[in-house]
Amino acid sequence: MLHDLFNPSVQHALDLVGIFVFAISGALLAVRKNFDVFGIAVLAEVTALGGGLFRDLIIGAVPPAAFTDLGYFTMPLVATVLVFFLHPEVERTQTAVNVFDAAGLGLFCVTGTTKAYDYGLGLTSSAALGLATAVGGGVLRDVLANEVPSLLRWDRDLYAVPAIVGATIVVLAIRFDVLNAYTSGAAVLTAFVLRLLAMRYHWRAPRAWNRRSSASEETGTGVGAGKATA
Repeated sequence: MLHDLFNPSVQHALDLVGIFVFAISGALLAVRKNFDVFGIAVLAEVTALGGGLFRDLIIGAVPPAAFTDLGYFTMPLVATVLVFFLHPEVERTQTAVNVFDAAGLGLFCVTGTTKAYDYGLGLTSSAALGLATAVGGGVLRDVLANEVPSLLRWDRDLYAVPAIVGATIVVLAIRFDVLNAYTSGAAVLTAFVLRLLAMRYHWRAPRAWNRRSSASEETGTGVGAGKATA
């Protein structure tokens, strides 16, 4: 189905761009955590490829694409080298990184959902794996960096919700037999715009009703894909 929606060469190029931007966010967090070059590379690889690896293992697409396409594996290493030597300059382009990250989020939630459906999953399960594809790498990154995953923190701008919306549009299009390049593009664009609006206006998910916890509220700053909440 993916090959019917997107030209394979265009799909591959978009995947590489998304992987690169996700890897930048992982590498930047590693620098802020004072990791060595190996730690930077690990966080870059995990952030960029973790969601897709999880999806491929769940659906039985083995070996995963990250291990059959050398470009997928080497792109995070390119990001590692760039951040290792030029991280102050990369930090200054954080807004641009966030914009590309939002585009990667939109692309991966759509392609992840479509690929899961291609492998025989139901609509709900396909949407769930589309979400996992888009945000899974960021969760693994935060765990390895010994942080509460940004996806679970109330003080981060919406990240998973745009991906959920994009994946839902895809499964609805499949359900009503209208999935094509235009509806898929609309799903990508919707997730992308929602993420940009969330960053611009700091939209966040609500916390528990009548919350009375006396626990201190931890706040912090995120990196690229890590600026997320539910």
